[in-house]
Amino acid sequence: MTDDLTPKESLDGARQHFQEQIDFLRKKLNLPSETWRDIQRGAHDRAFMVAGAMKADLLHDLRSAVDGAVQGGSIGEFRKQFKSIVQKHGWTGWTGEGTRAGEAWRTRVIYQTNLATSYAAGRRKQLLDPALLSRRPFWRYVHDDSVTTPRPHHKAWGDSNLTLRHDHPFWATHFPPNGWGCKCRVVAVKAPAEGDATEPPDGWLATDPKTGAPAGIDEGWDYAPGARADDDLRSFVQGKLISYEPAVSKAFKAELKRTINAEDTAQAFVRDVLADPTRKDDLWLGFVQNAEAIQKVTGNDVSNFLVLLPAQATRHVEKTHGKDGGDQRPPRPADYAHLVDVLGEPDSMRLSKDTGVNGERRFVVEKLVGKDRLQAVFEVRAGKRNRALSLVSLWIKQ
Repeated sequence: MTDDLTPKESLDGARQHFQEQIDFLRKKLNLPSETWRDIQRGAHDRAFMVAGAMKADLLHDLRSAVDGAVQGGSIGEFRKQFKSIVQKHGWTGWTGEGTRAGEAWRTRVIYQTNLATSYAAGRRKQLLDPALLSRRPFWRYVHDDSVTTPRPHHKAWGDSNLTLRHDHPFWATHFPPNGWGCKCRVVAVKAPAEGDATEPPDGWLATDPKTGAPAGIDEGWDYAPGARADDDLRSFVQGKLISYEPAVSKAFKAELKRTINAEDTAQAFVRDVLADPTRKDDLWLGFVQNAEAIQKVTGNDVSNFLVLLPAQATRHVEKTHGKDGGDQRPPRPADYAHLVDVLGEPDSMRLSKDTGVNGERRFVVEKLVGKDRLQAVFEVRAGKRNRALSLVSLWIKQ
């Protein structure tokens, strides 16, 4: 780790890349959306989206093109891939379609936005390295004077050499980029220099009613890229940073041909299902977080698969394991809240000898939670329109 973290590359040319930037992008999960407002602020840390791209295969190919760009591909190369992908999938109706200027604008927005945010997230991770923080605990806002039309607020922050500690609240909302096409950046310094601004300007956090963000920041850009890269997507849905309609509900309905419950907690869902025998819906617990480990056990590529808790599975568990017996205790509704952790970071995982009705692979995961050992069986539903890991059974050993 060097002290000098001043960016040397051009976002347009993408001549250089670094591992933290690549890792940030690759950790994202594909999420269909109708408009760019379906996914807001920090939710972009976990969700890859292209406004209007609702089909999984289309998103997958667009994601591959962006991944190539982050690894050094030029905007010209990205545009060629974009054109090919659009033709391959018959994607129509997207903003910018129909004119050379419109297509050039749209591809530049997708290209620059993904490069800028992944770059910022990677740099932020580097800036927070404990060894660097011990030497350079202050961050300075740097305005890029090469932009054609400078934003007055951004220029003011840069011209004043605004220098604040890395943990100042300012950086939670103002860590650049702070808008479409913004090329500002942050550098680490030992301490403010003489003449540096050491406090944000008055009213820096006041909300602009036109954007819903602080003055000088574009709508939806008031967040620090990478700050929530470890959060699960479901927390963003519940926090209203991912629109349930249509980004989740419509996408799931289109992919799975049925409605998915994405709002209830696991505990509340299980309680309600056991009290109402007519319930037949599935609860969305999130997306698969450890696809590589599961693929090693099952042989299935489960990247971007949903994790589902079917109503029928909770009834099966109640019927089969709902009584004390031997070293087992009956699963309680609260136990289901641990399923994401059990699946995501199990103590062990093995392929089950049993299969689904149509030969679907099943696997068993185990995890010690407190004094209880939770064991769960999941089924891999790998159909073209049914990509999910679905709970089959759960039991608790004491």
